[in-house]
Amino acid sequence: MKYFIVTFGCQMNKSDSERIASILEKTGYQKASNENEADLILVNMCSVRQSAVDRVYGMAQKFRKVKSQKSKVKTLLTGCISKKDFLKFKNFFDFILPIKTLTLWPDILKKEKFHFSADQREKKFVEKFDCQYLKIKPKYEKNFLVFVPISIGCNNFCSFCIVPFVRGPLICRDYQEILKEANEAIKNGAKEIWLLGQNVNDYKSPRDPSINFAKLLRMVNEIEGNFWIRFTSPHPKNFSDELIETMAKYQKVTPYLNLPVQSGDDEILKKMNRGYTVKEYKNLVKKIRKAFKKYRKELEKEVAISTDVIVGFPGETENNFQNTVKLFKEIKFDMAYIAQYSPRPGTAAEKMKDEVPKKEKERRWKVLTEILKETALEKNKKFIGKEIEVLPEEYKDGFLIGKCRHYKTVKFEGKENLIGKFVKVKILDVFPWGLKGKIL
Repeated sequence: MKYFIVTFGCQMNKSDSERIASILEKTGYQKASNENEADLILVNMCSVRQSAVDRVYGMAQKFRKVKSQKSKVKTLLTGCISKKDFLKFKNFFDFILPIKTLTLWPDILKKEKFHFSADQREKKFVEKFDCQYLKIKPKYEKNFLVFVPISIGCNNFCSFCIVPFVRGPLICRDYQEILKEANEAIKNGAKEIWLLGQNVNDYKSPRDPSINFAKLLRMVNEIEGNFWIRFTSPHPKNFSDELIETMAKYQKVTPYLNLPVQSGDDEILKKMNRGYTVKEYKNLVKKIRKAFKKYRKELEKEVAISTDVIVGFPGETENNFQNTVKLFKEIKFDMAYIAQYSPRPGTAAEKMKDEVPKKEKERRWKVLTEILKETALEKNKKFIGKEIEVLPEEYKDGFLIGKCRHYKTVKFEGKENLIGKFVKVKILDVFPWGLKGKIL
């Protein structure tokens, strides 16, 4: 029996897929190289944006054709599934299973079909599983790049976001469990550890609430070995001074931060239920940059900051948008993930009138992208002639492609056997979205 997993969405979904692979292989399944070889096809879906749901729908149509040619093949849907998504997909998949029930899957998969519905009774049953599935040892896709979830769920209820509805409330893992997983990964060759949570700076260990995210970060930093620490995603509204000092002071923590702003306008931020103002966000960025200048040397005095932003949110006027333009020009982000608003079922924003036309959303996206190109190129020019450490992740047409400590994509000629090993690279040329160099 063979399985094939298609994963959409964030690093948390990728981490979940590694645990799914682990439990399937313990059950006797083997990994297929493509869906045509598989007896079980799984889709780990994301429902943060409508475009992601549409891609799953396209996959479901494709798998119907596979099933018509290979009648015994089974299909399974998991991940972030809203009630509306469940109703849309229930006739396309043999199994629809919440990720929290992963420990039950070996028995469930013996059935012909099984759907956990999104009704209240079954929801309560699923919530009892807490984050037990995270105790399953993952089968890492890349041993050198490891995702370690520290929590699941979210309590913030941003008006545009479906995560609290599909992932449930915030549940934190015990710090000892996290440290054990990170330790084992590093002993087995991990060079980059990602600490994952919907809001990492809300972390508190259930066994000892005095251990917050800053303390956890210091504990991971103290693990022996040569490795990098990254984390995602923090929330600007409760980013403590202790956390700022920790990430700047402890050298295994890389000089990179994704700090989602979502809008540069106070009126829109209030509608989004973000819990901070533009002024507070800008002050936070200043404090973070100041801390890195104090504790780091050379290039690392400049911390790379990326962000997430939504254009065309309900009620966003041209004046509101221009405030976001102003923020982009002022902050000068290294990178930004710019999304055009799409309503998500069950969220507070779904009830707001989506009055910004599609073409206008596209125009605003282009405006911010052009500003980003300029600021990203300006930031990247500082790397020309510098020798930096790079972790190659893939090999293509004689070139290695990886990330540096500032989380910038670096391309250079090299041999495939260097994947997953730190190498020194001299940067010769730069572009808005990456760097190019030669191996030393």
